[in-house]
Amino acid sequence: MRETVRRHLGKVVAGAAIAVTATAAMVAITLPGSVSAEESGARGGGNSAQQGQGQGQGAALTGVVENAPAEGTKGTGRDPLTEDEITRAEGIALSRQQFAAGEDVGGKKGPQRLGVDLADPDAAELDDPDAPRRAAVTFYDYKDDALLTRTVGLDTGKVERTGVQHGVQPPLAPEENAEAARLLIADPLGAGLRTDYRDATGKDLTSPGQLMLTGIVYRAVPGAQPALLDKCGEHRCVRLFPKIPNGSWIDARSFVVDLSARRVGKLG
Repeated sequence: MRETVRRHLGKVVAGAAIAVTATAAMVAITLPGSVSAEESGARGGGNSAQQGQGQGQGAALTGVVENAPAEGTKGTGRDPLTEDEITRAEGIALSRQQFAAGEDVGGKKGPQRLGVDLADPDAAELDDPDAPRRAAVTFYDYKDDALLTRTVGLDTGKVERTGVQHGVQPPLAPEENAEAARLLIADPLGAGLRTDYRDATGKDLTSPGQLMLTGIVYRAVPGAQPALLDKCGEHRCVRLFPKIPNGSWIDARSFVVDLSARRVGKLG
């Protein structure tokens, strides 16, 4: 299928590749397949929350959370985290007070969970085959636009280190892509997306669950976007690459969703 449907949204893309500008520089993206630069998977994603260069690295803090989840199945050495270890780390990472103080992508209590990864050993533990296993649990707090990283000792049940960074935008979680799609679908600027979907499927587009979603973080560059998107980078902003299941990609490259401000802008 090589047809393209052109509307004020853009077009339904039947080809295998799109080029996208994530900042002022061009970032090549091949679809379907891998998405380069700052990315997330379609309807999924791994546990990794890659961190870039940011401002305001937080000081180390130590704390104990009451009633930490049971240990369950444990890995050894540098084995990947088990499901039980992931669950345990998530339960330890945030106290009730910290949970209540944060906000997720949908505006609910609790920072947005991004991922849980096996933490690197301390320098003195590099040659120790029995080094303690730790998990790095990452969240994005939409209340403060901050990336939170909490390093959890899986044996001790303690939060051993806490990092707080601003201006750091790791790959997006599936829930963030879904919320970006929800905002675009509901916005007047999403009219072309809705029309293209209806033309391709004969059905109305009313929810993100009707699409396969890939998104990349958008960072503002002076003069490269409308003023309402100038805080992207400080804010968490998304460019979406929606796909009709078992169908075509819909070109939404002209639009950026500011998840922090919950608004949609159009690039020139």
